[in-house]
This record gives sequence, C-alpha cells and structure tokens, in this order.
Amino acid sequence: MGTSVKVTDLRITAGPATLVDGVSFEIGAGKVLALIGESGSGKTTTALALMGYARHGCEISGGSIQVGQHDVLGLSPNEQRRLRGRSITYIAQSAAASFNPSRTIMDQVVEPALIHGLLDRRTAEKKAVALFRELALPNPDSIGERYPHQVSGGQLQRLMAAMALITDPDLVILDEPTTALDVTTQVEVLRVFRRAVQDRKTTAVYVSHDLAVVAQVADQIMVLRDGKMREVGETDQILFRPADEYTCSLLAAARPAQRPGTADATRTLEPLLEVRNLSAGYGPVDSAGQPAVRILEGVDLKLHRGQAIGVIGESGSGKTTLARAIAGLVPPCKGSIVFDGAALKPTLAGRSREELRRIQIVFQMADTALNPVRTIEDILARPLQFFHGLRGDALRARIRQLLDLVRLPAGVAQRTPAGLSGGQKQRVNLARALAAEPELILCDEITSALDTVVGAAILDLMAELRRELGVSYLFISHDLHTVRAICDEIVVMQHGRKLAQVPHANFDSTDNHPYYTLLARSVPELRRGWIDEVDLNIPGAVPAAQQSALNPSL
Repeated sequence: MGTSVKVTDLRITAGPATLVDGVSFEIGAGKVLALIGESGSGKTTTALALMGYARHGCEISGGSIQVGQHDVLGLSPNEQRRLRGRSITYIAQSAAASFNPSRTIMDQVVEPALIHGLLDRRTAEKKAVALFRELALPNPDSIGERYPHQVSGGQLQRLMAAMALITDPDLVILDEPTTALDVTTQVEVLRVFRRAVQDRKTTAVYVSHDLAVVAQVADQIMVLRDGKMREVGETDQILFRPADEYTCSLLAAARPAQRPGTADATRTLEPLLEVRNLSAGYGPVDSAGQPAVRILEGVDLKLHRGQAIGVIGESGSGKTTLARAIAGLVPPCKGSIVFDGAALKPTLAGRSREELRRIQIVFQMADTALNPVRTIEDILARPLQFFHGLRGDALRARIRQLLDLVRLPAGVAQRTPAGLSGGQKQRVNLARALAAEPELILCDEITSALDTVVGAAILDLMAELRRELGVSYLFISHDLHTVRAICDEIVVMQHGRKLAQVPHANFDSTDNHPYYTLLARSVPELRRGWIDEVDLNIPGAVPAAQQSALNPSL
C-alpha cells in the first residue's frame, strides 16, 4: 500500500513575485514529509500545489508533480477536481472554519465518498462510524448527528481527519492541524493522526512551523525559506545534524529562552490592574443577573506596573473571557475590575477615551481582527488618529515606525490583509495595539499562529517594550514554554476558576498544582519518540480531551 510522490523544479508565481522557486523532493510510499519554515516561506503554497491547486492570484508556472500514476499538472481542471477529495485529501488548520455550521457532521464527513461515487449513503455512514471509533471520538455511533458547534475543537479536528480518510486517499495533506489546539488535546490528536496514517500506510505531507510537533510524526523534514528549499533529510538528521545555517536558527528558536522575572520590589507597589471576585458569561440574564452560560467563577488577580503575568489552561478554561472582561468586551455579572486605583466601567461604552487607550487587546485570530477591505496603512492610522490626533506626514512617519517595530517592511502599508501571511497579519495586529501607546496589553494567544523565528522575535520585542516603556502584559497562551519565556508569574485556570498562581521561582518546582504539571508535561519535546513516552495520567489532573470523552456535553 501507499503511493510515492515526486515533485521536480516546482515554481509558483503571483504576478511578478515568485512564491515557490525550484522546489524538488520525493516522498516514499507510506512515509510522512514535514514542510517547515517561517510564515511566507511557501509551505502551504507548496502543499496545495500537490492537488494542482493555486490560491487566487497565484499560478503554478513550472515544474512537475507526480502522485502515484497521476501527472497532477498534466491533468485537465476537471480531472484535477476528480482527484481532490478522492486520491488527494486535505486537513486544514482550522476545522471550525472548514465545516458548514448548518449541516450535521455526518452529512459532511460522508460527502467526499458520495460525490466521487465510491460508496452509497448507508455504507459511507458505517465507514464514518468506524473512522470515528478509530480516531478515538466519544460516542462514535451518534456524534455524527451533532452540528459542528456541538463538539470541542479537538474533536472537530479529528472529524475533519475522518472526512479526509473516508475515501482511502493515496496522499493526505495536513496543514497545521494542531496549531489551534491546547497542548493536552494536541497530544491526543497527534497520536490518533499518526496511528491512522501508519495503519493505512498512507503517504502524507505535514505542514507546520513547530519542529517539536513534526518530530513526533515525520519521517523526513524539508526546510523552506522565501520559497526555496534550504535542506531536506531524515528527521533525526535535521533535528540533530542540520547542514544549513537557517535550519540551525529554526532549531535555536524552537524553544524560547526563559527570561528572569522582575524584581520583587515591584510587588510592593499598588497594582496597575486588580481583578476582584470576577464572574462572567454569555447568553440571556436571569432575574438574579446571572448569564445562561457561566464562564468565569470568582477569579482574583493582581498585575503590577511593568509586570507580565501568564494565564494558561486548556480550551474552555476561561482565559479569553477573562481578557475580554478586562477589555470591556464581556460585562461581568459579579465582581469588579480596578485599573490604576480606579474602578472600570463594565463595558466599553462606559469607559473614557483615555481608559480605552491605556488598555489594549491583541486577538488570537488576526484573520478576523483585521478589516479585510482596508489597507494596513488605514488599519494602523485609525488608532493613531483616534488617540493621538496624528495627520499627514506625522501620521505616515509613525506608521512606518510601527511597521519597523514589528519587523515588517514599509511596503506592507499599501497591502490589504489578504496579501499577508498569517504571521505578518499577527504582527500588524500587535502594531495596531502599540499604536495607542498603552500601559497594559492583553495578549490572547498572539504567538500561536506564528512560526518559531517570528514568535521568538515578537517575544523579544515585547520584552524590549517592557524594559523601555514599562508596558505590562496579561499573556494568555496554551504554550507553557512561551509563557515561561516572558512572564513573572503564571495563573493556572480550569473550568473558569483560578486553580493556582505560580511565581517565577517555582516554575520548575515539582510541588506545583497537578494541573500545572499536566500542562507542563504536555508540551512536545524536540526529539522523536516523545509522544510514545509522555504520561498524562497525573493524580488530581484530568485533561479536557478525556473529560469530553467521559462527558459528551463538554
């Protein structure tokens, strides 16, 4: 079983720009090749080309792609469409954005088999249930009756894998399939993905910026930069004996260095931010003022000027809701938020322009946070005009400074978000927050979509701003290594409650809360075989993925 893949001198252009320049590689039947590189390196563009597909405005202008007996680029458009979803399938980064919210999961999982005439409806549904069971999904006999919003993110990602595997494809393309998942769920999803590919001897291409993740699944790694191949080799060779200087820089950035915490003297000052017994949620409010869905329950937190506090926890723990409540986007149903000694109004509408300026939030998903029809110049001009009244040459000069601050070229200002990579859009997202010159920045998973090099550069930038400007951070993440690299303390949350607050001196202690230990143990290590050795059975701590399996309502 298995199908070999051979790519020769692949070239992809977008007008005068060359996105992929002369890339060549081979994948043995039943093997997994990982494509690694920074945002904009051509990873996803190369992977999509294996289906004969180029994104809007792009063109596959040279080279050849052989998938088994198929000369992909020699096929007609109709023949390529018949190949996609049958012989070559694709697992996207965001399952939530890929599923139709108005159709049941079963309808969507069986669709490829029905469209390509491979199975009748009843047989396809039986095969889907078998895949649900193989992919360790809860209630495999009935989960297909649900709608996408009725399952967790990790479950939805595995359901997308079922959709990709139902046609028994020759080649599966996995495009950052675990980036949006918390660390404990990522472990479970990686395990089932790897097992499904190995059991079927399916050939696969795994696109990622996380070397520690691909170390668990890939037989080979190819490193890309600016559309060109820097090196390709067996996984152990790339990880431990890299030949290219750029590969060495990726490995060095794979785990950011932990920085020293701030001086204890700052803790004696009045806090810049104080959250007192905060509860919040969503939905209709009852007669007692309680929302239908409670997300936060009695959270207390203090953050001092110039300090960085990390907030960690799995999906659904209340991390983002906490940040949104502080920003005034989610009104609390109980408790208070005090900033620089003054109580803040619960909603944005009640806060002054100066209060809005002093607290800024950087959202996780730059795709939805940036206006798609505005240029980057327009996006950055808005806060500069609103908070500082800048116009004309002064406005344009400050925009150039902000782009330089987040390591983006000045020419980016004339583009729209669609013309930027995911990492570039996230840097614009950060630049927009910095434009207000805030005292507190609420960072909601701001490095989760970034490659290791850019992510490390952003962390360095944030540390520099903290030293020079005294900016404080509430840093939300599911990546404990990232939080440890920049924060003085770590708040641990689960099910909307604060379980523990770990000071910098105790980051490596064995006496921490069991749930903190679980999260620490779930971060992949940069070596092969880690995923087979890691033990997440920690007394007193249950991962969300296991809880969801035990209780389908979660």
